[in-house]
Amino acid sequence: MYVCMCHAVTEAQVKQKIDEGASTPRQIAQGCKAGTDCGSCVRRIQALLGEHGARPCPTARLAERLGLADPAAAPAVPAAPAVVPKAA
Repeated sequence: MYVCMCHAVTEAQVKQKIDEGASTPRQIAQGCKAGTDCGSCVRRIQALLGEHGARPCPTARLAERLGLADPAAAPAVPAAPAVVPKAA
């Protein structure tokens, strides 16, 4: 199963990096580039780190460093106003 679609990194590859000593999402990224593009895989990487006894970085702090908005804190986007054509 793919963890990172941007760089075609599988769960097995991430687990291998963990077995080789990676203990943070940044160390995983240095080893296989997972989490370095869009960032959507970072939560899964954190979960894998947690499953293997590593202490993953808190999601909010990592999202802030990557410049990603926390989806829970993002304001709702208002709907675009309807465009009504003028009568001729």
